[in-house]
Amino acid sequence: MSKTVRFALIGTGNISGIHAEAIREIPGAELVAAYSLAGMDAFCQKWACQPAASLDALLARTDIDAVCITTPSGLHGESAIAALNAGKHVLCEKPIEITVEKIDAMLAAANKSGTILAAVFQSRFGEGAQTVKRAVEAGRFGRLTMCSAYIKWWRTQAYYDSGAWRGTWEIDGGGALMNQGVHAIDLLTWFAGVPSEVKANIATLAHDRIAVEDTAVAALKFPSGALGVIEGATSTYPGWNKRVEISGDKGSVVLEDDNIKFWQFEQELPEDEQIRNGGGGANIGGGVANPLAISTEGHRRQIEDLCNAIRENRQPAIGGRDARNAVAVIRAIYQSAQTGQTVTVS
Repeated sequence: MSKTVRFALIGTGNISGIHAEAIREIPGAELVAAYSLAGMDAFCQKWACQPAASLDALLARTDIDAVCITTPSGLHGESAIAALNAGKHVLCEKPIEITVEKIDAMLAAANKSGTILAAVFQSRFGEGAQTVKRAVEAGRFGRLTMCSAYIKWWRTQAYYDSGAWRGTWEIDGGGALMNQGVHAIDLLTWFAGVPSEVKANIATLAHDRIAVEDTAVAALKFPSGALGVIEGATSTYPGWNKRVEISGDKGSVVLEDDNIKFWQFEQELPEDEQIRNGGGGANIGGGVANPLAISTEGHRRQIEDLCNAIRENRQPAIGGRDARNAVAVIRAIYQSAQTGQTVTVS
């Protein structure tokens, strides 16, 4: 149980520093090495880890237990499958990949190698999100009726111009939904289940030189019969916190980032007033107008969970199959917007 879990990073772009800082904050975790096509030497010097000459060289090292994948979204699968085949556990940044087919190939590799495939959805680790989840599992909402997610963020044109892969279908996998909205969509599916069908429209309204959407709206129908909406944007200046609303015939909750903004049930419990007055959750959230304006706390909790899963030979809190759900919803939204038809979620 006291074993140090030794990590490597594949990809040393913006989000890699969050991973490196989180690993440094965890007792019993150590960042050993990194590999990237660009920026590797400066990253390794800053974080006191060793650069690898190639991906193969990195994965051949026997002093690495787990790998964090922090490359652009559409490149996750290739590196993850190579790492899983090499017997390394994998924690993959969101979205775990940009198509369900690629995710299924990753799941197959993890199953074959007997290693862990985990995905970064740090919002689930906040106290606010955990409190809502417990209320759902306790049946406090009664029959779910309206379940929605709202991600009205802002990104500058300079953000999209900062990398040739940004704003592309091939590597970014989509826009405001796949890159930014995926966290709130994951929370929505975690609370209410995966919608059975979607009907959607997407548009590019506030940015140039991108192929993907910066504005999206989708109507949802859940297997339970509940209805809902997803609104996602990087076109809404100045942007505001992501919001998930869960309502049923016995109660309703509004979660804004990790803060509970509304909490009311037909049957009051002693702790309800404290939850309403407490208001705040962990410092997990951000990114409204700046993708780097986030705390490391969510990543720290998630990487610590992976370390414990490795030591205890168990599945992590958020496995690859669970992470597939948000991508399946987003891909269905894109298909609906393209065809003009209602689409069944895979």
